[in-house]
Amino acid sequence: MITAGDFKNGITIELDGSVYQIIEFQHVKPGKGAAFVRTKLKNIKDGGVIERTFRPTEKCPTAHIDRIEMQYLYADGDLYNFMNTETFDQIALTKDAIGDAMKFVKENDMVKMLSYNGEIFSVEPPLFVELEVTETEPGFKGNTTTGATKPATVETGAEVAVPLFVNIGDKIQIDTRTGEYLKRV
Repeated sequence: MITAGDFKNGITIELDGSVYQIIEFQHVKPGKGAAFVRTKLKNIKDGGVIERTFRPTEKCPTAHIDRIEMQYLYADGDLYNFMNTETFDQIALTKDAIGDAMKFVKENDMVKMLSYNGEIFSVEPPLFVELEVTETEPGFKGNTTTGATKPATVETGAEVAVPLFVNIGDKIQIDTRTGEYLKRV
């Protein structure tokens, strides 16, 4: 159990039969009346965000989220197949369950599976990936003072905005949280 006065960003709590992660919290002490804690909570299963206020002494049960490292094996139609490298157990998840998380992940890359009570609700790709550019327009000299970019397709099929000097066959580093180009490798 955790009291509302001890809330921090990233903590997961059970509330009204669902599991929520605290995105934002603020302790408010008005001139009149009692203090309270204003929070923004994200439902970890469906991604919905709600706002709720708590009294500082209110208690909520904390939810334990398991993070298991697994290897992405291959895609088979609408199913993505993963393997636990310690136990060699394999699981398949649908495209709907994963969402856009696999857009920068290639075969044999390691990902983290997030589960609550044994039910997997999300896949976390690595923070940074190195991928090869498979398709892009040739770069042109001139007009580079504004940091111009062009679209490029990487080996996983995802599209990224890259600087004009990046060519087909170059390996680039991408931040998977934002989908932005970081540097040429």
